Amino acid sequence: MAVWVLVGLVGALGWGVLALSRGEEISAAWLLAAALGSYAIGYRFYARFIAHRVLKVDKTRATPAERLDNGVDFHPTDRRVLFGHHFAAVAGAGPLVGPVLAAQMGYLPGTIWIVAGVIFAGAVQDMVTLFFSTRRDGRSLGQMARDEIGPVGGAAALVAVFAIMIILLAVLALVIVNALAHSPWGVFSIGMTIPIALFMGFYLRVLRPGRVTEVSVIGVALLLLAIVAGGWVAESSLAGTFTLEKETLVVWMVAYGFVASVLPVWMLLAPRDYLSTFMKVGTIALLAVGVVIAMPTLKMPAVTEFATRGDGPVFAGSMFPFVFITIACGALSGFHSLVSSGTTPKMIQKETQVRVIGYGAMLTESFVAIMAMIAACIIEPGLFFAVNSPPGVIGTTVETASQAVTGFGFAISPDALAQAAKDVEEASLLSRTGGAPTFALGMSEIFSAVIGGAGMKAFWYHFAIMFEALFILTTVDAGTRVGRFMLQDTLGNVHKSFKDVSWKPGVWLASAVVVGGWGYFLWVGVKDPLGGINQLFPLFGIANQLLAAVALAVCTTLLVKSGRLKWAWVTGVPLAWDVAVTLTASYQKIFSSDVKVGFFAQRDKYQAGIDAEKVLPPAKSMAEMHTVVTNATVDGVLSVLFAVLIVIVLLDAARTCFKAISAPESVKLSEVPWSESKIVAPAGLIATAEERAELAAAGLDSGGGRAKEPVA
Repeated sequence: MAVWVLVGLVGALGWGVLALSRGEEISAAWLLAAALGSYAIGYRFYARFIAHRVLKVDKTRATPAERLDNGVDFHPTDRRVLFGHHFAAVAGAGPLVGPVLAAQMGYLPGTIWIVAGVIFAGAVQDMVTLFFSTRRDGRSLGQMARDEIGPVGGAAALVAVFAIMIILLAVLALVIVNALAHSPWGVFSIGMTIPIALFMGFYLRVLRPGRVTEVSVIGVALLLLAIVAGGWVAESSLAGTFTLEKETLVVWMVAYGFVASVLPVWMLLAPRDYLSTFMKVGTIALLAVGVVIAMPTLKMPAVTEFATRGDGPVFAGSMFPFVFITIACGALSGFHSLVSSGTTPKMIQKETQVRVIGYGAMLTESFVAIMAMIAACIIEPGLFFAVNSPPGVIGTTVETASQAVTGFGFAISPDALAQAAKDVEEASLLSRTGGAPTFALGMSEIFSAVIGGAGMKAFWYHFAIMFEALFILTTVDAGTRVGRFMLQDTLGNVHKSFKDVSWKPGVWLASAVVVGGWGYFLWVGVKDPLGGINQLFPLFGIANQLLAAVALAVCTTLLVKSGRLKWAWVTGVPLAWDVAVTLTASYQKIFSSDVKVGFFAQRDKYQAGIDAEKVLPPAKSMAEMHTVVTNATVDGVLSVLFAVLIVIVLLDAARTCFKAISAPESVKLSEVPWSESKIVAPAGLIATAEERAELAAAGLDSGGGRAKEPVA
């Protein structure tokens, strides 16, 4: 208890400094202390309470991975490998990009939401969804909604979830394409993770089953070699071979997405995600160490004027609700519920592992978001706004950018802007919107202060860009497989063969439809700066949070139906908050008269320009003016559609809960009957003394598995 009191005091001290400091620069280390102290307390006490008191996890109950093991989609997987897969699958662009953009409002609002949001909402959603899906043979979120809420709400959920998922995957894929285009270093290094993962998969399955530590050491060594070799390739005659255009990258990504979604999960997907987790977590951990050593100060104010005015150059809108929409992954993300009801429940060894994999992996992702916030806030605010503001706001030269940023209240000279670009060997850093370049700048500042000095800034900057691409790619391949499961579950309502998610015709057909869906929007978006997924990009934040509302509604309904009414607040409170945020944001996007916020207001403005035969930026021709009108109309209509679908889900969920409370005898659950587990495995990443004794008695190593029969 003394240790936990100390941890709590460290976190409280960090929050105290952040809360009381106004008008002066403070060390980023205080932000680290606040976050890490809060995470530790949340995992040790709140997550444990939910797992054992609310969900009542049962280590004697067989999971779908054990009962339905077919070596393709259902496969009991070492919890360390599965943690890596789950973390890599859920940690995409969001925790790197969202906090960077939200830094426009200052470091404090975003930091509070990242930490409080993950402890009480995001990690809870992930763990509870994983638990209930595990008890239903790994059913997808949409199918669980149909089975447990009812045909009306379920149908609305299926449509909303699948449509939103296609948009999310296409947006994530676009970020990767933009990061890897014309980057031979990135293409080579990331491409090499595929054969390395295949080797690791066969090593664990065929050569040395269960030897996770061995394959981890080999895999990490090969990964580091691939990263270093990428730099060699970029400087060699092979650079042209690995310098790919955006269109070529789209083709390769679609092909990879299809293959990764149909191959056995142990062969490519799980080992590749596990491998990339070493890169992700290792880099972020080193970044945190760099913060402690270099002690950079937070140059961004705690709260900026944009938080109250709502006219920020990075994104328009007031702090409520748009900070909470902009920061999705890292606090609360609906996409996570798709993985928690997709690949992970089909691979988990024991119910008791939902805490470390569901809650723990989400806390890890939230820490990534905290590091992104730090990276954005330690650079000069003037540089931050010059990098993240569009050309229509700051112009295209360092002189116009300096003047515009000074008008925001954050002075920076033209020479300083030019020098910042020169330091990282870029022609210009102006209007490098999207968040990724800003994170790379902050990361290069921290690492260069510890290793190499100013001369290493360019290396660390480009390393960070490649790191971000690796971060996001693992979300696309896992997301495609999850989409395949979801579509098969849905088609299974029409044709029973699709219920078997490993039925090969269903696997191939569903995978082709999913990659074809996000691949189409990606292809058009790459060919047309105003088309394809670029058209739907503004829906990303709201759509993701609306998806979280579906997941939390399903979880709350299941808590009520399964006799846990007194604990329904665990998911019900974050559901109420998420609904308030997302529906407020949807309302403003639909009805706001501010052309920077409202889709239909933007449509009316550009239509008026067309009527007056005037070309308005960012359009450069009358044809592009028509495209902007079309995009705004589509985004507005989809905003209405998604909001209506979510309201239908919520109303049907409320009806189902009321019926379950008033007539408990009428409740029907789709939960699979209990069957005894023969697998012995620890609940956490590190086995306790009791678990080590249990493993030894079963003749197993730390990875666990089926108890070995005694030798006669």
